[in-house]
Amino acid sequence: MSRLHAAAAIAGAICASAAALSAIDPGAAVAPRMEFSPPRAGSYVLQKIQPIADATLLDPAGRPTRLSAATTGRITLLTFFYTYCADPLGCPFAYNTLTEVRRGVVEDARLAKRVRFLSVSLDPTTDTPEAIGRYQEMVKRESGMEWDVLTARSVRVLLPVLDDFGQDVSVERSPDGTPRRTLHHMLKMFLIDRAGMVREIYTLAYLQPEVILNDIRTLYLEERGKG
Repeated sequence: MSRLHAAAAIAGAICASAAALSAIDPGAAVAPRMEFSPPRAGSYVLQKIQPIADATLLDPAGRPTRLSAATTGRITLLTFFYTYCADPLGCPFAYNTLTEVRRGVVEDARLAKRVRFLSVSLDPTTDTPEAIGRYQEMVKRESGMEWDVLTARSVRVLLPVLDDFGQDVSVERSPDGTPRRTLHHMLKMFLIDRAGMVREIYTLAYLQPEVILNDIRTLYLEERGKG
C-alpha cells in the first residue's frame, strides 16, 4: 500500500546544504494540505516493500554501529538529514513532523516503548560523531522515547545505504570521481517494522502526523496479532 508513486508529482522537497542556503530566509514551514481522510488504524495492511540491507555506521561516540541493530526490535521511523539544513520544507519540516508524531507516540502507553526514531546524516564530513552527538542531545530532550542519530565514516560508505533505500541525492565528486559530499536530497521518511522490513515510504504529500501515527498503530496491531 505504498503511497510513494501517488505522491511523486509533489514530492520535490529539496534540503540543500548550508552553503547554498546561507543567503535565504527560510521562513516558517507550512504543511501540505491533506487531500484525503486517513483510514482507521488496523483497517488496512501495509505491504512489505523491502528488507533493510545492513551497513556499519557510527554513533555519537564514534563507535561502529550496525544499521540492522538500529532498525530491528522496534517499529522504526527513519529519516536522512543534515544537522544544519535550513530549507523550510526540508529537514526542519521533517523534524517538526517527527515532533508531532512523537507526541502521539508517548501519549499512547502501548507504543512509547515499542517505537524509535532514527536520523542518519547525509553529510559525514560535517556531521561528525561529535556534531550528531550535539544534535541527539537536542532531540532527546524530553523525548520520552528512543531517538538514535548515526553518521557514516565517509560519503563513499554512505552512498550504498542511500541506494538501498532509494534515497535520492546529488553528489559532488572530486576530479578523479571520488564522492566528496552530498548536496541535497528529496525529503522522505521510512517506516520499518520490528523485523527490519520497510513497510511505508513517505514523501512530502504524506508527511502528516495523523497518517504516520495510524501506520505505526497498524504495525503495532499487526505484531500483537501475531503474538
